[in-house]
Amino acid sequence: MEAYLLLALGLVILLVGGKILVDGASAIAVKLGMSAGLIGLTIVAFGTSAPELIVSVNAALKGNSDISIGNVLGSNIANLGLVLGISGLFYPILIKKSHIKFDYTVTLIVSLLFFGLSYNGYIGFWEGFLLVSFFVLFNVYLFKGENGNSLEFIEGVEEVEHVKGYNWLVSVVLFLGGIIGLYLGSELLVGNAVKISREFGVSERVIGVTIIAIGTSLPELITSIMAALSKRTDLAMGNILGSNIMNILSIIGITALIHPINVSQEFIQSDFLWMLGITLLLLPLMKTKLKISKLEGSILLLSYLAYLYFLL
Repeated sequence: MEAYLLLALGLVILLVGGKILVDGASAIAVKLGMSAGLIGLTIVAFGTSAPELIVSVNAALKGNSDISIGNVLGSNIANLGLVLGISGLFYPILIKKSHIKFDYTVTLIVSLLFFGLSYNGYIGFWEGFLLVSFFVLFNVYLFKGENGNSLEFIEGVEEVEHVKGYNWLVSVVLFLGGIIGLYLGSELLVGNAVKISREFGVSERVIGVTIIAIGTSLPELITSIMAALSKRTDLAMGNILGSNIMNILSIIGITALIHPINVSQEFIQSDFLWMLGITLLLLPLMKTKLKISKLEGSILLLSYLAYLYFLL
């Protein structure tokens, strides 16, 4: 019971730390003159992926590579099946043609690249370097197309308004506090997840793609549901697809630069195929009247439940 409580506490600290980090970094960015659009596309978008990044790096350094890979694969599957599915049930998610031409295309290419690099069972320094290089190029492209690019992150403008009144001291304290929170939360989460998996004979892969992945995907889930409730669903698709791109390029890339990641055959033969399958399934659903309504949302959610069924 203690391990479960500490795991839950670690997750809460991780999510709160990520939010505080975003607040502090956004406040600093405002003071440095960055626009709301750039803050949304970079700091806020990267900030929502910070929990996954810290957890993956921490797990890799401790020799728990299954948690590192499972965290990203599980998060990406959850984003498309669980988050997008539930959001579509609340209110139809409008699809722009640019979402299909750019956002979806990049998501599919990056997902296939991730699978290809992992196929030999190992993601080392040079594979990580390649992913991080694409991550940098991707963000350069976003910078250049800030005013007209299709990828949009919901929190950008709101985050700027929220932190405008913070002074330098508060901004720096929040930023540093967020980093400390992410570290402490990841220590509790990874350590107790491994303990639970060993105690009950559940593989670290299963823990990674379920409990940890769903937990670290909560920011995307909450953001997308709030967008649906406020009927701003034209932003939700860019937010979800952008998160999946960031997860692969930044989290796996940075983790591999710090420590090599071993990829077990279970991931190659199952989870990767589910991620690619749900990604491919999304395309015809997006093209149906250019929206994800209750029907399409139900299909995505059922596909995620099917994944959990075959996993467990």
